[in-house]
Amino acid sequence: MWKSLTYMNLKHSLPFLILTILLSMTSCSRPCCNYNVVGPDEFVIDSYRIRQGKMAVLEMTGEEIPPLPHDAMIEYQDVIVEDDVLNIVLYHPSRKEIQDAFDFINHAVGGFRVVNGKVDLPDIPPVEVEGLTLLEAQEKIQREIQQQYVDAEIFISYQDRLSRKVDLAGNVEIPVMPADGKIRLYEMLSKAKINPRANLFMSYVLRDGRPLSVDLYKLMNEGDMDQNIVMKGGDKIFIANPDDAVVMVMGEVNRPSAIEVPYGFISLPEAIVRAGGIPFTGNRSCIQIIRGDLACPKIYQISWEHIIHLPNRSMLLMPGDTIYVSEKPITQWNRFISQLTPSLVGTRDVFLTYDMF
Repeated sequence: MWKSLTYMNLKHSLPFLILTILLSMTSCSRPCCNYNVVGPDEFVIDSYRIRQGKMAVLEMTGEEIPPLPHDAMIEYQDVIVEDDVLNIVLYHPSRKEIQDAFDFINHAVGGFRVVNGKVDLPDIPPVEVEGLTLLEAQEKIQREIQQQYVDAEIFISYQDRLSRKVDLAGNVEIPVMPADGKIRLYEMLSKAKINPRANLFMSYVLRDGRPLSVDLYKLMNEGDMDQNIVMKGGDKIFIANPDDAVVMVMGEVNRPSAIEVPYGFISLPEAIVRAGGIPFTGNRSCIQIIRGDLACPKIYQISWEHIIHLPNRSMLLMPGDTIYVSEKPITQWNRFISQLTPSLVGTRDVFLTYDMF
């Protein structure tokens, strides 16, 4: 009796189970939650916003973008301060020994450090330079030197700065550079020896511990001088790794993977190609782009027809996006049956064994 009841329950519930699972899998349906599902038109509109650059992308993610400081583009008069290290070069047409003395301090000792507001120089008393610009210090030291060596000429630059410097981290070879009131972001990045594959979109500049609204990619790759701020002592620059920004390609693609987005965006067709393309098991009428917080994402639903007829620049992905390609209904059915068949065969064999007794 128990055997017959169990078999009847299994026999009648199995078709219902198959039907329920099949209905839940056969279409590109809306999620069960009230997610924001939109079509290709809005995907194109948002793609053009992405093309505007980093600030537009941050706004799309809900980030508050403070304006640049009012003086960010203005050069300022820089002065020598305590613990600055100066490179002081002396030229004299006949007194090579005094030239060599200055060269020795610059190279072997590491430069002329400002101590108690003064620098110690060969053959003359210490000279007060704190609070002077480089040009003013150069003229003052030259006057003092020429009292001893009439034809001497002096040239001054910064060799190192303790407080008036910019720290660089990440994909750069030079970790510290001096700020002199004139050097701008473009020049500093050009000298810093950045990794050519660095992700400039994810890179940023900090001032007083807060990120500045500058787009390093637009500055270095598109020549947008509106981003070319004057650097100040205490600023910090971080240059991101190539894989610090990715889009995920998942579902029915040949190589589900994370695709690097070094420029802040990548076209949807390129991302699919780099994931190996969509195999015959993929449902090309159901391609979804999931954007934003996974608790409440925005989901774009498009088809292959949109991809092949729209230009790449109107189908852009931004870092953090996930592309999901659904299965064809027949693919889902075949996989379900292939997974179910061993279980059914095993169940049938069990009941045939029972029936023998």
